[in-house]
Amino acid sequence: MSAAAVLGWLALAAVAPGAAHLRAGWRKTGLVLLSCYAALLLAALWVWLTVGFDDLAGSLVDDTVMTALIAGAVALGVAWFGLIVHSFVVLRPSRLAQGGQILTGTVAGLLAVLVVVPFGALGNLAWTAQETLNNIFQETPSDPGSPAVAQPKPEDPWAGRERVNILLLGGDADDNRVGVRTDSMNLASVDVRTGNTVLFSLPRNLEDVRFRPGTPMAQRFPGGFRLPPDPGGGRSDLLNSVWEYADAHPEIFGGRQHQGPKVLMDTIGYTLGVKVDWYALVNMWGFARLIDAIGGITLTVETDVVFGKYNEGLVKAGTRRLKGADAMWYARSRTNSDDFTRMRRQRCVLGALLDQADPATVLTRFNRIALATKELIKTDIPRSMLSNLVPLALKVKNAKVTSVQFVPPLISTGYPDWEKIRTVAAKALRDSAAAKPAVAATASAEPADAGGGTSASPAPRKTPKKKQSSATGDDPVKGLTEGCGGAL
Repeated sequence: MSAAAVLGWLALAAVAPGAAHLRAGWRKTGLVLLSCYAALLLAALWVWLTVGFDDLAGSLVDDTVMTALIAGAVALGVAWFGLIVHSFVVLRPSRLAQGGQILTGTVAGLLAVLVVVPFGALGNLAWTAQETLNNIFQETPSDPGSPAVAQPKPEDPWAGRERVNILLLGGDADDNRVGVRTDSMNLASVDVRTGNTVLFSLPRNLEDVRFRPGTPMAQRFPGGFRLPPDPGGGRSDLLNSVWEYADAHPEIFGGRQHQGPKVLMDTIGYTLGVKVDWYALVNMWGFARLIDAIGGITLTVETDVVFGKYNEGLVKAGTRRLKGADAMWYARSRTNSDDFTRMRRQRCVLGALLDQADPATVLTRFNRIALATKELIKTDIPRSMLSNLVPLALKVKNAKVTSVQFVPPLISTGYPDWEKIRTVAAKALRDSAAAKPAVAATASAEPADAGGGTSASPAPRKTPKKKQSSATGDDPVKGLTEGCGGAL
């Protein structure tokens, strides 16, 4: 057998284990190896065909499955390395001339190392994901006074719920500030059947906040959240101060510490007339690192956005790819702006991230994204629920996503009409539930028809017809990226 033949059979053995053994006369060993390989491929094909992609993705974030995946990747990597070495031995390269032995030995060594690389990469990917998820998500509530999360039955992961409500918060905590101010507050209400989602945005400066009757905060503030003005004339009794105030006053809760998240979840749920299941607090500048990790986001900046203590920074108008810092300044700058414009810009950034963080980008930049995410999120979502939430999140990406911003003229932030807020929220949820599974996304140049239907496969964005609401004039339900310059 020539050196070229040895290398050819060796290469074939790397993709069809047992081929080299059959060529060398090790018939029984070769057949066993090929049979095991075929069984492995058929099992993988069966899983792919019988388990939907969404469910498969959900299974892969299960802690036990991830541990098995890491162990399997290591075992297969070692096995493939040994296979190449043994295949080389049974082909008896010692019968070649010295030059052929050196050549085939060198190539065989390189090939043995090369076949290990994919398994090493897979194991590293699974290990990084497992470490990141276990660092962010806890299995039990951190507050011993909080009720335990009811464990759903396997056949009904949502325990009979039609929607899952997750409070998405943007916080501004840093080393120079005590407590957490939640300057961005959005409630994502997701239909568990279709993935259709309504994003409710509440302004940071909502005054006279009401608390659910019978709760400790309602007993402390029976007429609404009201404190004396700060020495500088500012106010510390707006909606964005609820978390911080509850954390700073454990005596209201019988001495229990860290009640801020629980109180804010209950308060926003009461305001909208829904039950909030979990929250996720995002550090704003950690969010910038996440945007950098996916390579930036493409946005249309409608007008120049000035930022900085001395107005020294500028995000120029135009459509282009923004790095994390510029995207955050675009979302957060208050210069020549108001809170409601900032809310719209924050919604645009969220919409761009939802649209542009595709699976290919996530996989190719996974390690950077995982590192950024560990520094980004604080949440009470139980680790065990991820296997159900991941498939739901994949549904959302291709579902109908609309938004309602509770800003003037829809409501007055100084004198909120609480009944109107609940009425608008209830209508938006009804319309979302009635909508057919959506095709695509949510950007539009005109207000979205909340009751409109779309199909399940992605398609170019369409502009729905404008619809009127007798309660509020123009329908307050909009596409998620409406008003974002048409860039998405």
